[in-house]
Amino acid sequence: QVHLVESGGGLVQAGGSLRLSCAASGRTFRSYTRAWFRQAPGKEREFVAAISWSAGSARYADSVRGRFTISRDNARNTLHLQMDSLRPEDTAVYFCAAGSVLGPVENMYNYWGQGTQVTVSS
Repeated sequence: QVHLVESGGGLVQAGGSLRLSCAASGRTFRSYTRAWFRQAPGKEREFVAAISWSAGSARYADSVRGRFTISRDNARNTLHLQMDSLRPEDTAVYFCAAGSVLGPVENMYNYWGQGTQVTVSS
């Protein structure tokens, strides 16, 4: 069994920062790609960023490039998302995911966390 647990969400003013974390436990899968997706109210879930766990190669959605940074802590098997210059349109539930292919498509990822709410006030 694989468990992904997100943390770090909350309420922040526009222009502020938050750092999300995703702790993994259970089956060892250090070669997997990890990613962040988000889902705003009334919208479909969308890709935010992904990182290759072994090489550290990263990919970002255009809407967050230059403001968000994805990183991983190999020793703690933990994924992070540093979010700076937050905007009201970043408000969403943020999910972490793990899969075998680096990419922006949901069905590339086999394992999902329950999500953490991020709310950005104007």
